Amino acid sequence: MDINHIIASRISALRATHKLSLDALAALSGVSRSNISLIERGQSSASATVLDKLAGALGVTVSSLLEDGAAHADPPSPVSRGSDQRVWTDPASGYLRRTLSPAAPSSLQLVEVVFPPGQRVIYDAALRNEGTDQQIWMMDGVMEISVDEQHWRLEAGDCLVMQSDQSFVYFNPMQSAARYLVALATLPSKPIRRNEAG
Repeated sequence: MDINHIIASRISALRATHKLSLDALAALSGVSRSNISLIERGQSSASATVLDKLAGALGVTVSSLLEDGAAHADPPSPVSRGSDQRVWTDPASGYLRRTLSPAAPSSLQLVEVVFPPGQRVIYDAALRNEGTDQQIWMMDGVMEISVDEQHWRLEAGDCLVMQSDQSFVYFNPMQSAARYLVALATLPSKPIRRNEAG
């Protein structure tokens, strides 16, 4: 199944599970109702920033929006073959995200990222709950990462730990792509916040 259709199906299913209307999810996420509708119909490719907002509003990780729930009728395999690993490209920045972890349940997820030169991605902490620790280990290239008011320049071999409830800015200042591993450890999720629009 096409990755955009997997994302569309996951967002629609999660919205139904939480009994959220399009208007309610728009109010929670800060993403327009029309944009969510286009994404759910597979007619628009959501950027990394939009996916982060929707995931936060739905109380899940971005990685979970890229998982094909329908593919797990049988017990999921504990092995993730390279040829089967799901790859998603951010239409705004061109950064490539490969899900390395097997589909079998685990509190740990591994993601490989290839980040194009000169590109920047900003994630807002406002919608994300506490409960996910992440570490970034640089394999190739250079990344400048801001976490709230702190800034780091990471080079090959460097590792940075971050909490999910912080704001992040990722920037590749070089003229070549950067490549890094993200490890996410998820604690039990908290209920999503509702407002009167729900």
